[in-house]
Amino acid sequence: MRSVLDIIMIILNLYYWVVIANVIFSWLYAFNVINSRNQFVASIGQALYALTEPFLKPIRRVVPSIGGLDLSPLILLLGVIFIQSVISRYLYQIVW
Repeated sequence: MRSVLDIIMIILNLYYWVVIANVIFSWLYAFNVINSRNQFVASIGQALYALTEPFLKPIRRVVPSIGGLDLSPLILLLGVIFIQSVISRYLYQIVW
C-alpha cells in the first residue's frame, strides 16, 4: 500500500510541474516569444493543453477570469498541494 501512495505522490508532483509548464508556455505564446508556427512548439502546446485542460475546464466554469487573469491554474495547483498534504499527513500514518 505504501508503494501505491508513493506512486500517487510522484504523479501528483509531476502534474504540478506540468501545470507550471503550461502556465509559462501560455505566457510565452501570448507574448509571441516563441514561434507558434513551429511544429515542435505546437506539439508541446497541444500536449500541455491535453494534460491540463480536463482539470482546468471545470474550474474555469466556477471561477471567472478577473480582469483577463485566469486563476484556474493557481486553484488547480492548490488542489494538488492539498491532496499531497492529505496523503502525507493522514494516509501514510494509516499504512505504517
